[in-house]
Amino acid sequence: MRSCIYIGKEIETVVTPLAALRIEVFRDFPYLYEGSFEYEKDYLQTYVNSERAFLFAVFDNEKMVGATTCIPLIDETAEVKEPFEGVGMKLEEIFYFGESILLKEYRGKGIGKRFFEERERHVAGFGNYTTTCFCAVDRPENHPLWPKAYVPLDEFWESRGYKKSEVLKSKFSWKDINEPLETEKTMIYWLKKI
Repeated sequence: MRSCIYIGKEIETVVTPLAALRIEVFRDFPYLYEGSFEYEKDYLQTYVNSERAFLFAVFDNEKMVGATTCIPLIDETAEVKEPFEGVGMKLEEIFYFGESILLKEYRGKGIGKRFFEERERHVAGFGNYTTTCFCAVDRPENHPLWPKAYVPLDEFWESRGYKKSEVLKSKFSWKDINEPLETEKTMIYWLKKI
């Protein structure tokens, strides 16, 4: 196992394996994402275009098996920025944590904690951010594809110092693996003061 850090335009060198990993991991509950490389490459361009964007990737031999990203909120897409603008928060003081994705067989080994530590270290290096945040899909407990063994990550996120917002929410659309068309999903934000 080895890890690599990529900043800004360097992320472009690993867009293909990162996109493949996102599609594979997000296909599982709770995202149930029916991904496409076309969408992924467009989405990841936002990170490539941001000088302060950060990717921490974990490899087993040459295969990317885990990855986590973060980006200044000011450089994110309009749909991510909108709820923060709506409540008057200063976008330039917030760093947005994108995905934390890890293949199943590598979970439970402390890599998820390392993902938070690496992103928070990156943000602290700038010295001018007050808040980190991320969002997670809100699925009802009676969802037909909710696996019996699935446990939401709320406790883990709380142990890292994050609090779920009651007001910050976005609507993202994607096609679930069991749906014929894209539908809107509610994404709830979690924040941490730094």
